[in-house]
This record gives sequence, structure tokens and C-alpha cells, in this order.
Amino acid sequence: MIVLAVLVGGAIGSTLRYLTDLIVQSRHASRMPWGTFAVNVTGSFVLGMAAASWASNSTAYALWGTGFCGGLTTFSTFSLETVRLSESGAVRIAVLNVVLSLAVGLAAVSLGWWLVRL
Repeated sequence: MIVLAVLVGGAIGSTLRYLTDLIVQSRHASRMPWGTFAVNVTGSFVLGMAAASWASNSTAYALWGTGFCGGLTTFSTFSLETVRLSESGAVRIAVLNVVLSLAVGLAAVSLGWWLVRL
């Protein structure tokens, strides 16, 4: 049952990641990878909520935390986009991508956790 929950959550999360990235990037002419940033921050927020809500329910956490958030968020794409920015000479944007992604991602997971724990 837990493997099925991860599978379903991952299918939904990865599909949403793809669509969100397409929509967000089509609306920005910037070199900053806003689509990846958006899904990673959103996933961090949802993961904070999931961890605070379902720490003792392994199936619900597998669906939302592992499956959905794992499919939605993407550390590998974030890393690749940062390297590509740096290699193309956009070092400031690469650094901005790292700093913003980490700071806002940490704030988002904390906010998600805090909102559930109120």
C-alpha cells in the first residue's frame, strides 16, 4: 500500500512540476529558472505541512511527502540550471538562484510546519 501511495503521489507531483515549469517559464524572459524555483518552494511548503500532519501515518506521508513532494521538487534540475548559468557567464544569477532557493525553501518548509502546528 505504501509503494502505491508513493507511485500515485509521484505521478501527480512530477506532472505538476512539468506543467508548472512550462507555465512559469513562458511568462518570464529572465535567465533565472523561476519554474524550478516555484516548484521547489511549493514542494518545501507542502513537505513542511505533510511532516507536521502525518508523521505517524506512514501511508499519508508516503503519498504527500515522499511521492508528491518528491515528484514535484527537483534538486538535480536546480543544480544543473545553476551550473549552466555559471558556465554561461551568468554567475550573479547562479548565486542568486542558490541563495534564494535555499532561503525561501527553508522559510517555506518552516511556514508549512508552523501553520499545521498552530
